[in-house]
Amino acid sequence: MNNLYSGLMVAVIAIVTLLLRALPFLFFGGKKKTPAFVQYLSKMLPYAIIGMLVVYCLRGVKVWSAPYGLPELLGTGTVVFLHLWKRNTLLSIALGTVVYMVSVQFVFSI
Repeated sequence: MNNLYSGLMVAVIAIVTLLLRALPFLFFGGKKKTPAFVQYLSKMLPYAIIGMLVVYCLRGVKVWSAPYGLPELLGTGTVVFLHLWKRNTLLSIALGTVVYMVSVQFVFSI
């Protein structure tokens, strides 16, 4: 890639990003009422995204061979337990990740 091409690519990406960030304010800014469909999406999409992330993260778990999905189960269980107990998303994700990584690296290493 030459410098002109790289500069143009960065400029196009910057313009598109700026437009995408500005569009909601242009459509729904001021005293305009947010449509009911957009309000519905704002309530439902976070749950759908979390569900997709769980499926994506657990899609490659091999439950029929060692370690039989135990590190994933321990990590996921830690996240669920801590979130139900403390209601702190950052804490539950961070400690769940630590439990999973320690399980994979030290406890269930093959």
